[in-house]
Amino acid sequence: MEALREAPYAFGLKLSDWQGSGDTEARWRERFTNVPLNVVASLNGKPAGIVGALGADGHTVELISMWVAPFARGRGVGDALIQAIVLWAEKQHADRLVLSVRNDNGHAISLYARHGFIDAGPDATIADGEPPERLMVLPLES
Repeated sequence: MEALREAPYAFGLKLSDWQGSGDTEARWRERFTNVPLNVVASLNGKPAGIVGALGADGHTVELISMWVAPFARGRGVGDALIQAIVLWAEKQHADRLVLSVRNDNGHAISLYARHGFIDAGPDATIADGEPPERLMVLPLES
């Protein structure tokens, strides 16, 4: 919940979407069932970050919903989350890992670039009226 409160842009939805009638155990379980990989990182025994991955097709894995708690930023949590997704993608025999990131999220763009992601230009799948995002791609050896 802290992630949705602090950075709803990282998830494409709002905290209010998951509160009230939307806050059901069945819905949360469905989220974790429909996303093949969910990783929670901890730092000093506290939840410090999350990330998920989807197998978009037989050759591509998509990194989704990455968020690092403010207290853990700059402490290697983002690096560890990316490494977990890369390892999983390689085990899926994916050729590439893709993600979308908001143009104004310079810290995340730098983090992804440090891991070898290449800026592939505007993400054409983003709906009109949504903040502009970049598509970033990491080629993988299969």
